[in-house]
Amino acid sequence: TLMNGYIKLGDLDEGFRLKNAMQASGVQPDVYTYSVLINGLCKESKMDDANELFDEMLDNGLVPNGVTFTTLIDGHCKNGRVDLAMEIYKQMLSQSLLPDLITYNTLIYGLCKKGDLKQAQDLIDEMSMKGLKPDKITYTTLIDGNCKEGDLETAFEYRKRMIKENIRLDDVAYTALISGLCQEGRSVDAEKMLREMLSVGLKPEIGTYTMIINEFCKKGDVWTGSKLLKEMQRDGY
Repeated sequence: TLMNGYIKLGDLDEGFRLKNAMQASGVQPDVYTYSVLINGLCKESKMDDANELFDEMLDNGLVPNGVTFTTLIDGHCKNGRVDLAMEIYKQMLSQSLLPDLITYNTLIYGLCKKGDLKQAQDLIDEMSMKGLKPDKITYTTLIDGNCKEGDLETAFEYRKRMIKENIRLDDVAYTALISGLCQEGRSVDAEKMLREMLSVGLKPEIGTYTMIINEFCKKGDVWTGSKLLKEMQRDGY
């Protein structure tokens, strides 16, 4: 539609002009129109305006769909307002709408970023009860979140689940685990994880190598540090 075209081009003003013209001619915007505009506002981090538009939609007797709710949840999570995202999520449930994996992954990302790992785990349990299985994004987010909070045991538990479910770890998951191991001074385990990463065809970033090299050097094992540095140079870093 024309409205969607304007929003995709980032022209929110034109999108709202079109909405106002519709209303002036007696045509009430539908759920789709509101959802498109809310999406545009969320992309520009105009969350107060997005909330206002959402409330206007409700005042006009329209029932938001899953896309509308998930768009708002995503916007709030990306802007660090997980509390508001959770409120929208509860509102979604009260409308008897079933959140999908995208909705859950968005919330889990927001909660992990905030360091609220308990609530993130609660959502995983809730997902499972509803028959939704975590995917690579879910697990990677949880591994990263737990590593950043220093809970390596839980992070490796999620890694174990991924392997069991035949889900391949990506570079984000490996980097998070290596970083967590380095923070605990476990340079040998970090190098093992690096070897595993290389064996599955993933190319570590220069910073990943540097973390491990620094850790070996801190421990006085300059030989292993130098060996890794030579490997990096050989591989074109």
